[in-house]
Amino acid sequence: MPSFDVVSEVDLHDLTNAVDQAARIIANRFDFKGVQASFERDDRRVVIAAEAEFQVTQMEDMLRTALIKCDIDPAAMEGGDIETSGKVVRQTVVLRHGLDSNLCKTIVKRIKDAKMKVQAQIQGDQIRVTGKKRDDLQQVISLLREEELGAPLQYANFRD
Repeated sequence: MPSFDVVSEVDLHDLTNAVDQAARIIANRFDFKGVQASFERDDRRVVIAAEAEFQVTQMEDMLRTALIKCDIDPAAMEGGDIETSGKVVRQTVVLRHGLDSNLCKTIVKRIKDAKMKVQAQIQGDQIRVTGKKRDDLQQVISLLREEELGAPLQYANFRD
């Protein structure tokens, strides 16, 4: 029976590349010459540090652009509060990984409301969709791509 998984994942290697690209952009920008500005990545958390708040917001936009270039959906970013301590302004950006239970329930409900001949079941932080025909599964994928769910979705383990 054909099936696939609906997941929301961020590839750590691509995230490292995006942070490195953003750091290179800062090193080359004229308005950041002589400024203590940096990106620090720790697992799925990126700490943006600079001398002023407007620089931190510019760096967040640079990180967003670098994520797009590395094929990471910027909707996975959750920007934290901007904190000032001494001469340094910091912001922590967390990249969401996995689907939370409320979003899983919403996705399953939307699939069931569409009255397609598929079954959707929640398996931890992902959803397994099974059906008798491959075409039904492809219709589910197109349905979910049209929806605004607030989280980036990927479709993995498509089995025939």
